[in-house]
Amino acid sequence: MQITVCDHPLIKTKLTHLRNEKTGTTNFRRIINEIGALMTYEVLKDLPVRSVKVRTPLEECEGFEEDKTVVVVPILRAGLGFMEGVLMVVPQAHVGHIGMSRNEETLQPEEYYYKMPKDKDAYYVITDPMLATGGSAVAAIDNLKKRGITNIRFMCLVAVPEGIEVVNKAHPDVKLYTCAIDRCLNDKGYILPGLGDAGDRIFGTV
Repeated sequence: MQITVCDHPLIKTKLTHLRNEKTGTTNFRRIINEIGALMTYEVLKDLPVRSVKVRTPLEECEGFEEDKTVVVVPILRAGLGFMEGVLMVVPQAHVGHIGMSRNEETLQPEEYYYKMPKDKDAYYVITDPMLATGGSAVAAIDNLKKRGITNIRFMCLVAVPEGIEVVNKAHPDVKLYTCAIDRCLNDKGYILPGLGDAGDRIFGTV
């Protein structure tokens, strides 16, 4: 499996709070943003920078600034839970959106909304808390690539081997990042042990 597990102790403890069924909406929303901020350091560790000159109170020295634009792309709606965390670390990042819903006849995800910045050379970070079957992730990546975007990463809270395999097979060039690889999917497509429906818990629609 081609995936990076972000297992920093602070991420592990925060993820435990998210798994807890007693964690309410307010804390769930806050913690997922905190994890998003922590994960961003790993997801963007290869972000190119260029040298610049900066003057300190004492003298001029060499500094650095980002050499690529970062675009965070939440998959609506649950992916919005990560967005503020990424923006806390990269406040100058741009934001694109992908909306997808499941076709009840084909059971496949279909795009109903798409809006991206014009910079196709930027670092695109797709966010979605759960990598379950992999269908939505593959569809989102497909939709970016068919519009000429190729520098893509996918960031989630928890994943399962089934979903990882699907994305790896469809898009072996896309780097995946998660906080944990869980056991499996149940017969309804929920991740076990998981943390329930992330969108419902973020937005209080349980």
